[in-house]
Amino acid sequence: MNKSKASGANALAIMIIGIFFLSWELMVRLNNIPLYILPSPVRVLVTLSKNTIYFGMASFVTFSEAVLGLILGSIAGIFAATILGFWPRLERAVMTLAILVKSTPLVAIAPLLTIWLGFGVLPKLIITGLLTFFPVLVNAFSGFNSVSQPLLNTFHSWNATRFEIFWYLRLPSALPHIFAALKISGPLSIIGAVVAEWTGASSGLGRVMWLAYTNLKLDYLFAAVFILAAAGIGLYGLLVFIEKKNLFWVN
Repeated sequence: MNKSKASGANALAIMIIGIFFLSWELMVRLNNIPLYILPSPVRVLVTLSKNTIYFGMASFVTFSEAVLGLILGSIAGIFAATILGFWPRLERAVMTLAILVKSTPLVAIAPLLTIWLGFGVLPKLIITGLLTFFPVLVNAFSGFNSVSQPLLNTFHSWNATRFEIFWYLRLPSALPHIFAALKISGPLSIIGAVVAEWTGASSGLGRVMWLAYTNLKLDYLFAAVFILAAAGIGLYGLLVFIEKKNLFWVN
């Protein structure tokens, strides 16, 4: 029954997406919209097929930055949440600093990091890490504190150490929260990498989009957008798959 519902949901999603792109294609053709204003989906796919190496190399750069930045931000967020779990008195200071970082527009930070650190990969990793850090921190900290009191009392009755309580109780309880944060941060990491590349990069989909925009090659720009959208969906699906395989007690 569940498989039948999933198949029906997938079929409905495919149908809606198909109608959207068909309507887009017809609108462009019937109204003779110029390429420099809005390319048709078919034209975008043709551009992709004729420049697979160009887009493939750019995609590899951007997705590498996104994944490494996601890992960096996630590790930092979980580490900070763990510190808060052991020393709750630091919560206000750490959360205030995290909110300050979260509230600062990344479009303002990215050019500064490019000036200070150059056009290499490091500024992109920092921007992507900053973008994914806060959701992971908040969700992980919430998960560490979501342990039921009866279970906590049971561990105390066993004279468990703080580390044992954390490892065998708080961390498993926090995993659903952490995966929820990762499913949010995954697509955000791709956005962070692209934003960082827009401010200065020698390669990547962000640079492809910037060059396409400045030269009014909107078929190239939309081709990059298609790739990024597909990558975001794929990364989200991968995280859902990993979650279902590992959190068997939840699913």
